Amino acid sequence: MIGWFEAVVLGLLQGLTEFLPISSSAHIRVVSAFFGWQDPGAAFTAVIQLGTETAVLIYFRREIWEIVSIWTRALWTPALRSHHAARMGWYVIAGTIPIGVLGLVLKTQIETVFRDLRLVGTTLIVFALILWFADRTARNKLTLEKHLSLPHAVVYGFAQALALIPGVSRSGGTITAGLLLDYRREDAARYSFLLAIPAVLASGFLELAEIGEGQAPAWGPTILATVISFFVGYAAVAWFLRYISSHRFTGFVIYRIVLGLFVILAVTLGWIPAQG
Repeated sequence: MIGWFEAVVLGLLQGLTEFLPISSSAHIRVVSAFFGWQDPGAAFTAVIQLGTETAVLIYFRREIWEIVSIWTRALWTPALRSHHAARMGWYVIAGTIPIGVLGLVLKTQIETVFRDLRLVGTTLIVFALILWFADRTARNKLTLEKHLSLPHAVVYGFAQALALIPGVSRSGGTITAGLLLDYRREDAARYSFLLAIPAVLASGFLELAEIGEGQAPAWGPTILATVISFFVGYAAVAWFLRYISSHRFTGFVIYRIVLGLFVILAVTLGWIPAQG
């Protein structure tokens, strides 16, 4: 079971890594294995993500309010339907469908085989290379307000769905898709964070029923980890958006490859079990 110290560590990890393209779920899984802790499971991971998602809601509160209010009014006011905020509302809905459907269909795999550390290590490396390619070839010129379309939103959505496998990274997958579509780094990241809101909130609230039941962590440590992830996550998202405005993703790529190789080596040598 998750204790108070574990909750502090995992809450810090969640807050630090959720918005960076290095996979928060992979870090929670790997660190737990190295410390010899029980795998906290998909339910715990989904619930503490409510903390970091609350940070997103507050950080982007003005933009989110504009999207929600104008999208809602556009339902019965045709003149508003061409407004970029109204269109953004529909694009977020469309982009959420892939992860919603696949999350339900693959629920058993998400909680079992997808958490195998051999798979986690492999995805860390493979998607690091894809991110590196996208970052090097992207023209970094399209903006969300002028260029986001329904087909692009769906591509973003399927990229986000890949994050059902720990090691891919929700932000990493969607940002990579944005770069491959030639969006600016800041715009790709911004849409990544907005697109994650419905999926993370839905997943977190659905998994709340699992907390405190059976082998799932207790409420106390889960709440503590969630609160910590909120405060750390707010600082992380602010830093990350400033950082990528003038830096490439090379550092994150190198980090992912090194971590992925180390995880595979550790499992191969028997230092940590492949499955928790």
